[in-house]
Amino acid sequence: MKTEMPANCCAGKAAHAESHAHHHDHHHSGHHQHIAHAVKDPVCGMTVDPHNAKHRAEHEGHTYYFCAERCCAKFVAEPLRYLQDKPLPAPVAPGAIYTCPMHPEVQQVGPGDCPKCGMALEPMMPSAEEDDGGELRGMSQRFWMLVALTLPVFLLAMGPHLFGWHLPGPWDRVAAWVETVLASVVVLWGGAPFFARGWRSLKPWSPNMYTLIALGTGVAWLYSMVAFFLPGVFPEGFRDRHGHVGVYFESAAVIVTLVTLGDFLELRARRRTGAALKALLGLAPKAARRLAADGSEQDVSLDDVHAGDVLRVRPGERVPVDGVVLEGHSHVDESMLTGEPLPVAKAKGEGVTGGTVNQDGALTMRAEKVGAETVLSQIVALVAQAQRSKAPLQRVADRVAAWFVPAVVAMAVLAFAGWAVLGPDPRLTHALIALVSVLIIACPCALGLATPISIMVASGRGAQHGVLFKDASAIEALREVDTLVVDKTGTLTEGKPALRDVVSVGALSWDQLLALAAALERPSEHPLARAILAGAEARAVNVPAVTDFRTLTGGGVQGRVGGRDVALGNVRLFEALDIALSEDARLRADALRRDGATVVFLAVDGALAGLLAVADRIKPSTPKAIADLHEAGLRIVMLTGDNAVTANAVAKELGIDAVHADVSPADKAAVVNALRAEGRRVAMAGDGINDAPALVAADVGIAMGGGTDVAMESAQVTLVKGELTAILRARALSQATVRNIRQNLFFAFIYNALGVPLAAGLLYPLLGFTLSPMVAALAMSLSSVSVVTNALRLNRALL
Repeated sequence: MKTEMPANCCAGKAAHAESHAHHHDHHHSGHHQHIAHAVKDPVCGMTVDPHNAKHRAEHEGHTYYFCAERCCAKFVAEPLRYLQDKPLPAPVAPGAIYTCPMHPEVQQVGPGDCPKCGMALEPMMPSAEEDDGGELRGMSQRFWMLVALTLPVFLLAMGPHLFGWHLPGPWDRVAAWVETVLASVVVLWGGAPFFARGWRSLKPWSPNMYTLIALGTGVAWLYSMVAFFLPGVFPEGFRDRHGHVGVYFESAAVIVTLVTLGDFLELRARRRTGAALKALLGLAPKAARRLAADGSEQDVSLDDVHAGDVLRVRPGERVPVDGVVLEGHSHVDESMLTGEPLPVAKAKGEGVTGGTVNQDGALTMRAEKVGAETVLSQIVALVAQAQRSKAPLQRVADRVAAWFVPAVVAMAVLAFAGWAVLGPDPRLTHALIALVSVLIIACPCALGLATPISIMVASGRGAQHGVLFKDASAIEALREVDTLVVDKTGTLTEGKPALRDVVSVGALSWDQLLALAAALERPSEHPLARAILAGAEARAVNVPAVTDFRTLTGGGVQGRVGGRDVALGNVRLFEALDIALSEDARLRADALRRDGATVVFLAVDGALAGLLAVADRIKPSTPKAIADLHEAGLRIVMLTGDNAVTANAVAKELGIDAVHADVSPADKAAVVNALRAEGRRVAMAGDGINDAPALVAADVGIAMGGGTDVAMESAQVTLVKGELTAILRARALSQATVRNIRQNLFFAFIYNALGVPLAAGLLYPLLGFTLSPMVAALAMSLSSVSVVTNALRLNRALL
């Protein structure tokens, strides 16, 4: 364990270190690129730009950056003290392109801030490396510190009004100082990012929610500071019956704290969205076993695998890249591509796909496609592209802010000018009162709450009914869906193959046939074998022992059971054994296949004895769900990687409108995009990795509970019970929520529509009075209360 500190805590040799870093980058990428994020000083926690940091130290092969020489020296003295429970910094690929989650048109090389909204840029293609979650933890800590500071401010300010609390004598003045100091810390420290983002939004003239937040909290705090320290400058119109000038520290502090909570929830949701791509990237193994020309084997990084390399894939390992089998035979689980539960037999000359799982045999393969050319990489690219194309619901508020902010400022300036020119003495004082009143009554608290409070209530309501929304945009989009695209396996069906039927074509009874078949399948790990064994157990069939067990990859199994030669498998096995299949048996098999089943034949002593049908059963709730969805006006389209005969059989049974069979993950996304190009609003329901590109390509992706983590991360809605009937409940909740949000926006603006003219002094010529800042603050509070109260009505929404 060694920590190296250059002279003057890295400052003395910074030039040499930088030169070495440049040479290293050039060696690997052909040109210099920055390779590190803005990082945290491990001692004090401050953000440090690694490209410009003067102080750095090496520890166990990793470089750490510091804001000052003192922090660097402390780290070198006790590195473990500052690294305990802290994972190593994650690298960033050279030349990585970063983009804004709110403004995808903003792109640059390396991290930074969006010039339009101030949000931190995110990589367009995330790394499979896990980050330490430091930004999320920092936001959480910041929020709870703000809560601790804001709660006393709120209680001190509202206690006398709500609970009748009145502090005696000098303690009242002490409480006022406490309120002032704590609120100032909240606004100046907690609200600093909002003020910075609000200021940045003015440079490209793209006012957004942060512009409103900065304006509202800034005016409320500045007015309160002047009222607290210089109350004498305010006329009697600002004073209550006790002669005091009211302050509004609690308004500014609560706004900052609530907006911080919203930012925390948004950041957590964005991290979950990135987790979908990380899960996809995690399917690829980190290393591969490469065979040299002399027969030796070596584990190498996946980045070092090239087309033409010969690789060995052992049982239980993931196939590292796309390629062709050279030697061996096995079954490969390709459910990540097809969504089908049955592994596919692989032998010499057959293709294998990177990320799939080799099950029961060793394979030697030749790499054909590596890196970005693999199927898995293309799926990742499809998911990333679809995710970047989505726009969150919060953009509605930003579009409103684009004209609302200039309008409010213009009204305030006009009010000031009007009073300064035409108002009674003292004209400038009245003008200032009008200016402040207009800005306070237009405080964006209610506008900021209008969407998130409805989303929070709707999310809780949906969870009670097994519907989980990932973000607000899903709730907005789901109400307009007119086409539902569904995967077959795991969505319409249970996703678990089960024994459906046993048909005798000879002298043996069905239970005798099942006993023989189960005996043969007992040594096998194939899903068909497990389905037959489970069927025998469920029917209480006694399963005898098998001897001389043999397997034909892709064909079936053979053995001796009770002194009889028994074979179980497909047509290929029977052709190899020269066992004839009668026309009647073929017709029965075709009938079962048309009913959605997989058929295997059983031979005893060289003659066909019967056949067994294994099928993935349709969920009991599916037929009624399809009927209800049709009644709701939705068109149902089925996408599946299964064969057309089975797919059409299931579609006919359920009354599905259209079927696309034998489709790949890219094909599924293409079908969804084609439907959207026709002007349809598309929801996609699926449960497998293969559904991920289609889930994010749709207007709304719906993951069925019990499916893969990748499907749930890629989708915007998750149905906990995995039943389609929940889609109707989710759609009804979506419609109710969007209505509620529009009502909230109406309540938020009606106070401004009525209050701003009053605050500007519109009624003074008629009634002889103006709206004081205290009444303006009361109106602002009432608008917030009305928004929250209206949002709570969603708890009684009928689903």
